[in-house]
Amino acid sequence: MKANFAAALRQAPRHKELPFPEEEFRGRLARVRAAMAKAKLDLLFLTSPEAIYYLTGFQCEWYQAQSGRAFPATSGVAVHVDHDQHIHFETPSEAILTAIGTVSRDVRIFPMEMRRNGLAFILGELEAEGWLRGTAGLELYNYRPNPVIAEQYREGFAGAGMTVADGTDIVRGVRHIKSPMEMTCFAEAARIADIGMAAARDAIQPGVTELEVFGEFVAAMARAGGEFPGILPPVMSGFRSNCLHPLATRKAIERGDRVNVDLCGVYNRYHCNIARGFWVGEPPEAAARMHEESIKAFDIIEGMLAPGLNVREMLEAVRDHYTAAGILDEAYWSGGYELGIAFPPDWVGAFIYDLTMTGEGEVFRPMTVVNHECNFHAPDSLGMSATIDTFFFHEDRAEFACKTPRELQVLFA
Repeated sequence: MKANFAAALRQAPRHKELPFPEEEFRGRLARVRAAMAKAKLDLLFLTSPEAIYYLTGFQCEWYQAQSGRAFPATSGVAVHVDHDQHIHFETPSEAILTAIGTVSRDVRIFPMEMRRNGLAFILGELEAEGWLRGTAGLELYNYRPNPVIAEQYREGFAGAGMTVADGTDIVRGVRHIKSPMEMTCFAEAARIADIGMAAARDAIQPGVTELEVFGEFVAAMARAGGEFPGILPPVMSGFRSNCLHPLATRKAIERGDRVNVDLCGVYNRYHCNIARGFWVGEPPEAAARMHEESIKAFDIIEGMLAPGLNVREMLEAVRDHYTAAGILDEAYWSGGYELGIAFPPDWVGAFIYDLTMTGEGEVFRPMTVVNHECNFHAPDSLGMSATIDTFFFHEDRAEFACKTPRELQVLFA
C-alpha cells in the first residue's frame, strides 16, 4: 500500500459520509467526559463497535472479533477526561474508511510494521501525550477484544503505572438516554420494520422455505433504506416455532404450520424490534386462544405507557392478567430490553427488565427506547406465541413504534 493507497487517502476527506452532524458528536463526547469525571476515570479506551460508532461514526464489516491470532483486535478510541478531542487509533487497512466515515480529527494509523497489532504504538502515543496517568477504564464486559488481547491491554496500561478499572458502563450509560436526532432514527427504523414484516407476510406460503421468507423481508427492508441488523432475524415454522432463536433453514413451510418472524428495522445502526405470528391455514383453537390472551398485555401496557412509568408496576399488571387468564406458567419470557446502536452479533442493549431482576424504583426514563416480549408456549406442541413490540419514551409522551397488527395473522385459510 504505497502510491495508489496514499493518493486515495488524500482524496478520502472529500467523500465524507457522516450519519450525524459534528455537533451531535461533540455533545456525545461531552456527556461521556462528564460520566468519566463522575466515575473518576482519567482515560477511557473504547474497543466495542457500538461505543466507537457512538463517538466517531465509524462502522465497518470486520472488527477482528473472532479472527485468527494473526489479526488481534487492537484498534480503538482513547478519550481523556480533560481533553475535548478523542484519539482514534486504526489499522492501515481501515485508514481510508476512517477518513470517509468518521468525525475523528485526530486519527493515528498504526505503522506498517505494527499493522497487525497496534497496542505498543497506542501506548507509546498516549505516553507522549501525557495521557497514561491516573486511572484507565477499559470495556471489560465487551466481547472485543478477546480475553487474551484484553489482558494485554490491562497489562499495558498497568505497566505504564495506571490503575485499571472497568469502564464498560460509561458509554453504555450515556447511550441509554437518546438525543432528538437518535429518536428520529428510531422512527425511521420502525417504518422499515413494518415494511419488513409486511414482506414476510406476503412471502409466507406452502412450499416456500424459511430462508426464502428471510431473503424477501431482508431485501424489502434494504430497498426501504434499512441496514443489516445486529442479529440474524429468525424465521420459525412448524415444530421449530416451539423455539425462539433458531436460524432460518431450508425447511419448507407447510399448510398447518405456525410461522413466527422476529426482525429489526435498522437506520444509522439504530434498531427497532418487532415479532409477529402467522398461521398457514386455520389455527387450532388452543393456539389461537393462547395468542389472543398473550397479546392482551399490550392493551394493558398502552393504558399505562408514559415516560417515568414504574417498570415493576407495569410488569406486575401484565403478570396479573396472565395469572387471571391461566397462562402465566406457560410464559417463555415476559420482559424486555433497551434498543439502540448495535452491530453483529447482538442487538440486546444493556438495560434489561423483568420481574426477576427489576428493582422497586426503576422507571422507563424519558428519551429511551425498549422492546417488550410476550412469548408463551401453546399446548399440544403447537409452537410459541411470540409477539414483540418496541416502545418510544419521549420527553412528554410514550408510544408504540410499529403499526403491524399483533393478532395471529391467518394465511391461506
